[in-house]
Amino acid sequence: MPVLVIDGARFEDLRGFAREFSSLLTDHRWRGSLDAFDDILCGGFGTPEDGFVLRWLNSDRSRDRLGWPATVAWYEQTLTTCHPSNRPHLSSKLDEARVQRGTTLFDWLVEIIETHGPGGDEAEDNVHLELA
Repeated sequence: MPVLVIDGARFEDLRGFAREFSSLLTDHRWRGSLDAFDDILCGGFGTPEDGFVLRWLNSDRSRDRLGWPATVAWYEQTLTTCHPSNRPHLSSKLDEARVQRGTTLFDWLVEIIETHGPGGDEAEDNVHLELA
């Protein structure tokens, strides 16, 4: 099974993670949308056809860089562009993130990846995450 390597020492934020992950894709560029990331892991967007191992080096550093401050910033930015009907929900999530409750950007990325691997709802995509 092919091994794709992400190095948390090579990025500081979600934009950097997207750039790093995009460098692993064939003929595709991911720009950071979490929904699009989920779609990419389903296959057909430049990932190996029969699944792969995603080895995330320096993942503890990424856990920090994609932690609470980055999550708060993500919610603040998303509130400026989301549909008005989503604002109350996102505002509530922003309030939680400000007091370090809920999940972080790092947690979301891990959850999305794990959905496409063993035991996940989309396990048939055969994506295996290794945090190192």
